Amino acid sequence: MNFKNILISGVLIKRYKRFFADVKIKDTVVTAHCPNTGSMMGLLRSGNRVWLSKTDNPKRKLKYTLQIIETDTTKVGVNTLLTNKIIFNALHDKEIKEFKNIQNIYREVKFGKNTRFDFLVSEENKRSFIEVKNVTLSRKKGIAEFPDAITARGLKHINELMKASNQDYNIYLLFLIQRNDCKRFEIAKDIDPAYYKLLKKAVKKKLNILCYDCKFLTKGIKLNRKIKFNIK
Repeated sequence: MNFKNILISGVLIKRYKRFFADVKIKDTVVTAHCPNTGSMMGLLRSGNRVWLSKTDNPKRKLKYTLQIIETDTTKVGVNTLLTNKIIFNALHDKEIKEFKNIQNIYREVKFGKNTRFDFLVSEENKRSFIEVKNVTLSRKKGIAEFPDAITARGLKHINELMKASNQDYNIYLLFLIQRNDCKRFEIAKDIDPAYYKLLKKAVKKKLNILCYDCKFLTKGIKLNRKIKFNIK
């Protein structure tokens, strides 16, 4: 997934009202759009180096978008709108081992009355739903965690995936870790014990879990390594 324009470096001052971030670029302070409504735990320290994109759209009120935050020399992708683009590119380029033989990729596929899954992929007589979650949290060295706040939406997706399994779909939950300093992935059960409990139940009912980290390039972000995960 490549950025349209070269990213601009700055220093984070603060993030507020969920969607806004004040950033100092050289001697100027700009207000950037923050495309991440999560808690962004551990990332929002004033003085952290950040990277912004600048839009060419004259109708945009906020010309800058927060894309990456650097913390303790580690880059972390915070734009959740890019998550599915990274995964789509990986699926299209056959970079995910479990989906190397897929023939079709469909995005934002409706299931039931009120649910859309991120992807439906097919191969011969096999159909698989893939729901993708963006991961930025790391409280212990080398360990990525999800979620960083209580997630009712996450619970809904697990329940709907289990319903899809009952209709003969293969079901996958793919955690995209938008950082490259973690060797293991865990569920943050102290933050959301209900999510942990339901996920553990779903794994016993054929929910497949995949975890990948990201590589940060000059031009963009791409899928990198598969990360270890065991739910206890």
